[in-house]
Amino acid sequence: MKGVKYKLFRAALNALYFSGAHMALRPLFGGVGAILMLHHVRPSRSDRFQPNHLLEVTPKFFERVIRRLRRSKLDLVSLDEMHRRVTTGDFPRRRFVCVTFDDGYRDNLEFAYPVLKKYEVPFAIYVATSFADRIGELWWLALEAVIAQNDMVGLNLDGRDRWFECRSVKDKREVYDHIYAWLRQRPTENELRHVIRDLTTRHRVDMAAFCAELCMGWDEIATLAADPLVTIGAHTVNHPILTKFDDRAVRQELANSRDVIEAALGVRPDHLAYPVGDRSAAGPREFKIAAELGFRTAVTTRPGVIFRRHAEHMTALPRLSLNGNFQRPRYAKVLMSGSATALWNGFRPVNVT
Repeated sequence: MKGVKYKLFRAALNALYFSGAHMALRPLFGGVGAILMLHHVRPSRSDRFQPNHLLEVTPKFFERVIRRLRRSKLDLVSLDEMHRRVTTGDFPRRRFVCVTFDDGYRDNLEFAYPVLKKYEVPFAIYVATSFADRIGELWWLALEAVIAQNDMVGLNLDGRDRWFECRSVKDKREVYDHIYAWLRQRPTENELRHVIRDLTTRHRVDMAAFCAELCMGWDEIATLAADPLVTIGAHTVNHPILTKFDDRAVRQELANSRDVIEAALGVRPDHLAYPVGDRSAAGPREFKIAAELGFRTAVTTRPGVIFRRHAEHMTALPRLSLNGNFQRPRYAKVLMSGSATALWNGFRPVNVT
């Protein structure tokens, strides 16, 4: 969601909030609950060029949201309890909320965990095991670093070297968006990774350093896992775009990540999050494989709340993103009502195709 789309979405959120329409629509589109999605919770950075800003919220904003949720007429529950309610149809009068984090960043432990502990909120962290092993590739952050540190960026696009001037913040944003979109369109994950490795080598950016700096190691994950409030879920081994893999490779990524987590923590994950998780990265095939492997739930990044009909699609669950570009409590309130995502999804309660 870039530029004009951000402005349109923000305008829609504001219109729903200030008109009160979100409250009027909630009984129709609020469903039985919602799963919140976060990545980073950390203090704001001063850098003007932050193309991945949407993946982070500040501790202050995060605590405001959690405090309001705890004081509201909502049940903050674990993924296991969410699964029980949806699959059995045992819904109390109060809607539920699950809090989830993707990837396994250290700031989840440093900044998010104290808040969740303070308000006694269950939550889940989906761990990409290569990140915890310090061998993963957070390529979207590496791309940001390359462009941030250079006025000219060169890489091989479609078999020929291309150079992009990126001296201003505006130029850097345009170059990032262009290269990111091109990478996402690569037919195979191997090609995407090969290009980004070549890019970081050319421009002397150590991609491996991002894991050590930003991601929790197994000892830190084990500290969290020891708390009954915490659920550790699987997030594949290498955080690939699964739709670029064949069936066998998808099964390996899902099954191996679960095995590694069990070996490291002594707990076998029942819950999964698909990397990237939008329609281009996870679809009916991935939902089917996750179910066949025995995952009780699997979450996407498709926007939406949970309806009773999701009992038939427990490995294709939508989430609501606490987005770094929309850090106002009113936006969270509108999203929780289900009204904005109902508009986004064309008023379809279940979107699994």
